[in-house]
Amino acid sequence: MKQRPTFPAQLKPGAVAPKVKVPLHPPQIPQGVGMDSSATRQRMVQKIAAQGVRDPFVLGALGSVERHRFVDSALANQAYEETSLPIGLGQTISKPGVVARMAELLRNGCAGKLGRVLEIGTGCGYQAAVLAMLADEVYSIERLRGLHDKARENLRTMRLANLHLLFGDGMQGYPKGAPYAAIIAAAGGATVPQAWIDQLAMGGRLVAPVVAAESGGGRAAGAAQALLVLDKTQQGVHQTVLEAVHFVPLKSGVA
Repeated sequence: MKQRPTFPAQLKPGAVAPKVKVPLHPPQIPQGVGMDSSATRQRMVQKIAAQGVRDPFVLGALGSVERHRFVDSALANQAYEETSLPIGLGQTISKPGVVARMAELLRNGCAGKLGRVLEIGTGCGYQAAVLAMLADEVYSIERLRGLHDKARENLRTMRLANLHLLFGDGMQGYPKGAPYAAIIAAAGGATVPQAWIDQLAMGGRLVAPVVAAESGGGRAAGAAQALLVLDKTQQGVHQTVLEAVHFVPLKSGVA
């Protein structure tokens, strides 16, 4: 038997029709899915915090910068994993946890933003973008023209007025911007170039990978490296060697 459609009962004379509530604003469609989602970045940040990084400024910066925009589209699905990825010309983008660790060491518990920072090895520009969130001014120098151009393109839409990208020999630093409150390097050599120490401000800190002593000071690409923290004080230069890391070798000249 076919069921008849039901209709609201007729109103009695003098009765007032019930009011229907109409939302003032239409339902909001969630913005940002997949790689563009802030939730994706926050999951990465939570993992980094679980590794021991506690600096809220660093964690905030990592949560703000979209890492997938700095890697090839074919690798975008790995952008927020704890892994380094190739960016061309034999170079890599560092693991997000390593970027966070080095940034936290660089800040050294600073209550606010760092002053002027020098980055050696711009690469694809990801770490430079993170540093721009943590410092008043950042100079980032890259020796490979192809990567310098790629970083400039990657960073173009971010419009970071406090970030200056330079093409040149990073082993020479950038004297025109000195002194620097902090210097960070994304390539490791047998020693820290004297130019970097000279350009570091008194009371400043440098964080860089160096070839570990047990490697015999070799410069081979596979030589073991360790993270070095160098503090420049009135009493002299104090160096602390920390955990093992793996970065591309530090080279001189431009290409």
